[in-house]
Amino acid sequence: MKKPNSRKLLASVIAAAVAMEAAPVFAQLEEVIVTARKRDESIMKVPATTTVFSQDALEQYAINDVKGVADQTPGLNFSNGPLASGVMVSMRGVGSGTSNAMVDQSVALVADGVQLTQGLAFAAATFDLAQVEVLKGPQALFFGKAAPAGVISVTSADPGEEFELVARVGYESEAEEDLAEIIISAPLSDTLGVRLAAQTTDSNGYWTNNAQPQTLPDLSPFGGPPLNLILGNLGAAEVTHKEFPKTERTIARATVVWEPSDKFKARLKYSMSDMETLGYGGEPQLIDCPDGTGSLFAALGISFIGGQTCKADDEVNFSYFNPATTPMAYNGGVPYMDQEQSISMLELNYDLGNGLTVTSVTGQYSLEQSALLNGNLSTQTGSIFGIQSAIDRDDFTQELRLTSNYDGDVNFVVGAFYHSGEVDYTSSLPVNLAYNSLFPILGSPTQLPPVLGLSYHTVDTTARSLFGQVLFQAAPDVEIGVGARWTSEKRDHAATNGLPKLLGLAPINLPIALADPDISSNNLSPELSITYTPSDDLTVFGNIKQAFKSGSFDIGGTPNNGDDKSFDDERIRGGELGLKARLLDGAMALNVSVYNYSYDDLQVESREFDPANGVVGVRTTNAASATIQGMDLDVAYAVPSVAGLTLTGAINWNVSEYDEFNNATCWDGQLQSEGCNIDKDGDGVGDAQNLSGAPLLRAPEWMATFGLDYERSLASGMSMRLGLNANYSDSYSASSTNIPAAYQDSYVKTNASVALSGADNRWTIELIGRNLGDEYTWGNCAPSTYANTFIFGKGPGVEGTGTVAGGPGGKPETACYVERGRSVQARLTVRF
Repeated sequence: MKKPNSRKLLASVIAAAVAMEAAPVFAQLEEVIVTARKRDESIMKVPATTTVFSQDALEQYAINDVKGVADQTPGLNFSNGPLASGVMVSMRGVGSGTSNAMVDQSVALVADGVQLTQGLAFAAATFDLAQVEVLKGPQALFFGKAAPAGVISVTSADPGEEFELVARVGYESEAEEDLAEIIISAPLSDTLGVRLAAQTTDSNGYWTNNAQPQTLPDLSPFGGPPLNLILGNLGAAEVTHKEFPKTERTIARATVVWEPSDKFKARLKYSMSDMETLGYGGEPQLIDCPDGTGSLFAALGISFIGGQTCKADDEVNFSYFNPATTPMAYNGGVPYMDQEQSISMLELNYDLGNGLTVTSVTGQYSLEQSALLNGNLSTQTGSIFGIQSAIDRDDFTQELRLTSNYDGDVNFVVGAFYHSGEVDYTSSLPVNLAYNSLFPILGSPTQLPPVLGLSYHTVDTTARSLFGQVLFQAAPDVEIGVGARWTSEKRDHAATNGLPKLLGLAPINLPIALADPDISSNNLSPELSITYTPSDDLTVFGNIKQAFKSGSFDIGGTPNNGDDKSFDDERIRGGELGLKARLLDGAMALNVSVYNYSYDDLQVESREFDPANGVVGVRTTNAASATIQGMDLDVAYAVPSVAGLTLTGAINWNVSEYDEFNNATCWDGQLQSEGCNIDKDGDGVGDAQNLSGAPLLRAPEWMATFGLDYERSLASGMSMRLGLNANYSDSYSASSTNIPAAYQDSYVKTNASVALSGADNRWTIELIGRNLGDEYTWGNCAPSTYANTFIFGKGPGVEGTGTVAGGPGGKPETACYVERGRSVQARLTVRF
């Protein structure tokens, strides 16, 4: 596709007066206060593209985590990742493109002022929120150390001036999920307020697992071995959780606000989330099997993925592990995921007088997770190995800033930020020893140990930064902002191979001498903004920004002496032009912005086969540059002729392409004629492909939302509220290899809600439907030789990657992390 001319794009949009920041899709047409520049100010005054969701908007569609926000925000895309890598977030086509638990997300999550960049933090459910702000584009100046694509800022509710007791129960029919919530908020005195909120859910699951252990044929009457007696079903165990994931989750938050005077205010928050799932460790779903579900061992009656539907639907089939043949598997061989997260925040604000305020924000984040999943997605036989991990992460952050609020022409904010973190990560591949009975039949002397790739990783991070901005009122209606953030970050990586000790080959775990165990980053990210506000109903702005995301380490796979597990920083520079307007006497809000950014040294994923372990290793490299340009547009209109009716719409047009990416990983079985034709070692076999000019991962060209909200009063003080919206996404690539089978087709998801409330809003009955068309979509895929398992299907002679004619292993199957389908929930809320 021909790349559009960015100058012509900017000129045409400005000439048509179509340039502005994204306003809240669900916002009422009233003033919205945001904290995008670390001060409370009207969204009309902020020179940034921002979408805002109120508490009512989030509750209307039962959005209980930040992943749900993505469905309502064009340009924002979420996808699940494996194990501890967690959620992978993209904004305007830029985001994490690697399944690495130590990579910072390009979109930062700020929870009550505490910045988080670990993918699992985005998956933590939450509720009782006051507001969510989505800031698009680089946000290095005000938000910590890594926000090159944007920020999602979540603010939970504070205690009010009156006593409040809210109880809610609900039932979601598709997953058979029970929900219960309670909120207690009270002013304990004129200066002290407390708010307690808790939620518990119990779900049977929304997918079905119909995998059945295979009974192998007895070939002895035909001269073959009695496979049914020798091999059994190759270590497959009966599935005990047909409906999955069976999930129990508890969330709780305590908030204390103390304001002893108009000079000082303190806010203390502690949030925790505890989730336990059974029957599911985060397995992807096979969505494409180009050669069917047969295997290279069809003559022996062995089918590794037999019974798979090979499409995105409500059936995800995979076998469990028999603990007798896979003794090193966690949880007795039943796939699972346990996760605990907590966030603590203490904010202190002190008015120094003379227009100066000093603010301190102290944060603590803790994460513990362990999981086991079926490594080969096998169905009728046991998986040849599992994939399991455990992560323990602790982060401490401290921000101190001084903000002015003078009546004159110059104001400023200056501050310092500190982050200290430690991650302990364990990964291993528990082996299904039943396959040791198969190798002699195949004439191979191979015998597998009980576990492969047992490794321990510790990464320590220390970051310091200074930031500041000066706001200069150059004219009564012109504001110029000049600022910058300087960041210094250091990371240390220690790795240990635990396999020798486990196998009795060495008395202690074997420390690994990494090639580069210590890395550091030093970056200066400047920012310039100009805001023209000729009236309270019109703002035109422009900004030029620079940001970066620090390098880190790969902590998956087996470490070996001399390995370089590090990768470098990712950098971005560019700018936006925008316009914000309130029209028709305040009945309409129009917001548009256009942007153009260049990214260098993008952190991308490569997959390499390790013959020593017989498995695929994931590697993060700095291998690409890219250009991102496009437009955000949204409008909200309160229909004057129909009281209580508001129409909304938002569109993101985005072109995100690699400028240079000529060493991209080939997909399994990709032929030279299909692009795997870069021969690095001169052996006539392709080792890489050129994706220059190809679209970025999870970067649809068009995304849009359209909706209506209608509220009216009824008799006896009752009221009714109806909501309807549709979310559209264009097609996009969901694989770092750009394999065609992993492309997500364009789709529309429709949501609806109806609510009936009693007098004074004392009770509310709601029916909420999300994704009513039951669309199954994905954003992250991993093509591989699942039909023949990673071991039997890998190798140049089998899969034929980079060859002219291919190999007997055929084309790869594509597995994707599929989002669940329809959700229908009924809720009753009582306010005492």
